[in-house]
Amino acid sequence: MAEITLDVRRLRAFAEVGYQVAAGGGAHGAMAALRRVVPLDAYEFVAFDPATGRHHSVVSDGHARIDRDAAEEYAGLDAYRRALATRAPVAMPEPGTERYFRRHLAPYGWRAGLTAPLFLSEGRYTGLLHLASKDPFPRLTAALLAAVTPMLAHVTDLSRCVIDPVGLPPGFRAVAYDRLGTRRRVPGRETSVVLWDDPAMAAYARTFIDSRELSRHGLWLGGDGGWHEVRLLRAGVGFQGTLQGAVAAERPCPLPYDLTGRELDVLTRVAAGDSNPQIAAALVLSVRTVTTHLEHIFAKLGCDSRTRLTTKALAEGLCRLDA
Repeated sequence: MAEITLDVRRLRAFAEVGYQVAAGGGAHGAMAALRRVVPLDAYEFVAFDPATGRHHSVVSDGHARIDRDAAEEYAGLDAYRRALATRAPVAMPEPGTERYFRRHLAPYGWRAGLTAPLFLSEGRYTGLLHLASKDPFPRLTAALLAAVTPMLAHVTDLSRCVIDPVGLPPGFRAVAYDRLGTRRRVPGRETSVVLWDDPAMAAYARTFIDSRELSRHGLWLGGDGGWHEVRLLRAGVGFQGTLQGAVAAERPCPLPYDLTGRELDVLTRVAAGDSNPQIAAALVLSVRTVTTHLEHIFAKLGCDSRTRLTTKALAEGLCRLDA
């Protein structure tokens, strides 16, 4: 059986694994670096989707075919539960894995398998990495693999927005959503607690994703009782950005032009094309009160017609998005 020893060349290979993950080289770049240290013939990354509680094969190399059901089958083994409990790679074939090994590895000529659970350094589980070899793995393979799993765990992290949205200004805190309303963190952006904890924003993001709009800009009354400038942009989310999604970003702000909350409600209805009687009915106000609010709004925004008022409100994001 071959032995693994550490030297400067191999330590550099480990550093390259982290660099490939961080710099966008992805799974294949990271595994090319790992192969300088660990002899392997095939690998498969299996991602855990927190939205569904299921596993999905996402990246592989060296396999003639990927059986997608195999991911969930492995998750039902005692070996999987042992791997999660110990956070250590599990070798195959070992007791409890023989049937799985015969079905999914042996037919391809593999004599050894090794499965590592992938946990980020913060402790969150993101999936599995399966290795296969035509020869038995060297003695230190499991220990060395365990050392790099916190870096490799980013490859299968489906909770992150992978494709960064274009046009998101600095200083905004963000949350990404997919069509199911699943929340995801946006790399390089502080997570917005206000939006993360607000189910109404998840529902609003779904309607935005289903629309034909590329972006929206407006005001949101957060659960913290404060007003927030909010921008929504289309973005690819999930593994390699393959899911249609959106990024909602916010920053606290005072109401612009010294508008009051009620004036903002009226302005939002005007921009939607409502007449004064329609606005009065929607906001449970008298038509006279609506007219008075409009007079104040015209004066504050320096507009002399509903058309100019609407144009200015939409261009500057002065409407309530949660109205």
